[in-house]
Amino acid sequence: MNVSITDFHAVGDGKTLCTAAIQNAIDACASAGGGRVSVPAGRFLSGTIRLRSDVDLHLESGAELISSLDPDQIPDLMADFDDDNRDTGWEGGCFLLARHEKNVTISGFGRIDGRGREVFYEDDADGGSHESPLKVRGFRPRISFLEDVENLTVRDVTFYDAAFWTLHMAGCRNVLIDSVRIENNERGPNNDGIDPDCCQNVIIRGCVIRCADDAIVLKTTAPMTKKYGDCAHILISDCILRSHSSALKIGTETWGDIHHVTMSDCILDRCTRGVGIWSRDGGRVHDIMIHHITGSTRRYRDRVRQDSEVVVWWGKGEPVFLSATPRAGVERTPGPIEGVYFDHLHLLCEGAIMIAGESECPIRDVRISDSGFRWTQQGSLKPDCLDEQPSRRGVYPHAVPIVYLRAAEELSLRDNVRYEIDPSLRDSILDEFVCE
Repeated sequence: MNVSITDFHAVGDGKTLCTAAIQNAIDACASAGGGRVSVPAGRFLSGTIRLRSDVDLHLESGAELISSLDPDQIPDLMADFDDDNRDTGWEGGCFLLARHEKNVTISGFGRIDGRGREVFYEDDADGGSHESPLKVRGFRPRISFLEDVENLTVRDVTFYDAAFWTLHMAGCRNVLIDSVRIENNERGPNNDGIDPDCCQNVIIRGCVIRCADDAIVLKTTAPMTKKYGDCAHILISDCILRSHSSALKIGTETWGDIHHVTMSDCILDRCTRGVGIWSRDGGRVHDIMIHHITGSTRRYRDRVRQDSEVVVWWGKGEPVFLSATPRAGVERTPGPIEGVYFDHLHLLCEGAIMIAGESECPIRDVRISDSGFRWTQQGSLKPDCLDEQPSRRGVYPHAVPIVYLRAAEELSLRDNVRYEIDPSLRDSILDEFVCE
């Protein structure tokens, strides 16, 4: 079956609410055994759209699906289902929803608009640098929540201006994310790019992502770990990533194991961190390979005003960051990080390479080879602290070395690796490895 949403009386004026028309088109296609539901050129405003098995939601060139910001049009994820997903910050619902479906596709060269510009605002709280996280007001749903989908494909589409997470996949299996563009505000809190959560057999390739929060981040959240187990067998390649947080990240949520992951052939464009692995919640992170990564990491200014809503970036320009340490106020031992191998990294950076565990959860078997790191000033701030957020340690003043090590074992960090400091940071970066 091949139908257009306009066959069901959707109006592409950007003002008329088209939820019922779009949903009726999808449901009719699914009932007929599957096929394609086309969104033609035009601007189509809608509340939550539920995707169905065997249906390709196809956005033609010039098509735009626009998320409603009306809470009455976006059902709450925690309130709308019997098996609700209870986790802090999950309330608020999403624009595109799929749960317990098969063979779901989102495709085409159109755009999906999350309207983040209507919830983020500037209050000039960073001294006029316009680098700090923006303030947030009002209702802000995530663009998508795709749970327990087998055979999921997202291809070619552009996700634009997410107000919260952009592409959140939870418990999905056999996933292809191919040639997707994510164009989010570079200062918008929580507007992650792609979040595979307890997913298995995932390929993410050829994507261009710009956002404030993490560009691509693997995680095992508590509710999804209980349902779906590990996050494993993930291949990420050939992406261009720009973020005021981490470009390529594992964690922070690590309730289940994360393993057999390869990240390769990516360009990092002025990200706050390059590759980061956070262990916090007991899951084991192991068998991770990262290679052929180039670009730059730098530090951005935080908010100046100290109020109850102060938000700061996580990271100070670290090219590599491995951290196993407890959360603040939580009596829970982080799981181990072990078997992490880097090669052919070539990065400009401003912060230390950090490999920092604790005596009860050391980091083991980490290798960096055939790589080059050059410390050069790119922003307006000099290195003056270490950042282990979120943790009991937080951000604290510390001399910044090229490599900072704590509770780490079986390391190999000098196999054809060049560490170089430019004159711009020679007075701020210690040309040494610091072990504590």
